[in-house]
Amino acid sequence: MIAFFLTFFLSLFVYLILTAGSGNVGLWSVSELTAGVALSLVTAAIARKFLCRAGNYRMANPLRFLLIPVYVIGPFFLEVIKANLDVAYRVITMRIRPGIIRVSSELKTDLGIFMLANSITLTPGTITVDIDEKTHDLFIHNINVGTGDEQKLVLRDHELFSIADLPAWIRRIAE
Repeated sequence: MIAFFLTFFLSLFVYLILTAGSGNVGLWSVSELTAGVALSLVTAAIARKFLCRAGNYRMANPLRFLLIPVYVIGPFFLEVIKANLDVAYRVITMRIRPGIIRVSSELKTDLGIFMLANSITLTPGTITVDIDEKTHDLFIHNINVGTGDEQKLVLRDHELFSIADLPAWIRRIAE
């Protein structure tokens, strides 16, 4: 029940922030407040176990939510810029060797793996193709796969990815 209420209030808070300034009751209209409550109830009913799983309320800490914009504006944004430049270089010089590699993230929670997989997919030149449920390894299609044994590469030691600091940031947020 706690997970339901936490998810409801977080969803309502995000909805109210996104729709602020368009109404006649404070910052919102009556129809927006009604829609916000209804959508938040539906969201909480569907996703209550995603935010707080098995009595783990670590993501209910507001300080963790403050780390998310820091992560997106800081290291993730820098990695996206680097990846854009790398993709542009590879397209111009035609040095492209696409392939799928298996990468170990060493993240334990579903939310952490979800955040890393989406961060990799949003980075140009890479896309997360699959996730091994048992080992939490990610299968990533990369625009340029180097030589060597790609099956034994680990994300923090992998020279192809400049996103090696992202799992550490995601670990601070989600684990």
